Amino acid sequence: MERVPRRAPGQAEHGHARVSVLRRGWYAVTWYVTGVLGESDYQRYVAHLRRVHPDAPVPTVGEYWRERYAALDVDPGARCC
Repeated sequence: MERVPRRAPGQAEHGHARVSVLRRGWYAVTWYVTGVLGESDYQRYVAHLRRVHPDAPVPTVGEYWRERYAALDVDPGARCC
């Protein structure tokens, strides 16, 4: 029978704790980067359409970005540069 070392109650395994911290850090970085790049905008827009305008057609990703960039060209004051 193999003996497993006992830990005191509440004592975490160091390797597992490091992986957990790294995983949370990675998720935070990817969440931030996708937010800055606007990757989550389409999903939020689709959720809004389905919630507020359930009968409206849902555009494809390409249609969404074409409409968004066209709106930015019409109102250049809405962007930073």
